[in-house]
Amino acid sequence: MNDRDLMENMLLLEKGSCDLYLHGTIESSNQNVSRTFNKALGDSLNMQSTIYSKMESKGWYAPQQAEQNKIDSVRQQYSGSGSSM
Repeated sequence: MNDRDLMENMLLLEKGSCDLYLHGTIESSNQNVSRTFNKALGDSLNMQSTIYSKMESKGWYAPQQAEQNKIDSVRQQYSGSGSSM
């Protein structure tokens, strides 16, 4: 296993942790528990960002830019549906 594989695994694990902490924050039974999960979520998001930045700087994680016409299409699709809830 090389460094890139290790970093990819770390990133996936951190993303999974973020998901769990988010659900913990949302489903918390009281404010103290919610604050604890929320702090853990913030810490985990920061770690995810750090890992991502390191991978990007090494050329291991390069997101593709979305085409402007696709962005416009999605924006148009959701711009008129804001009051449907």
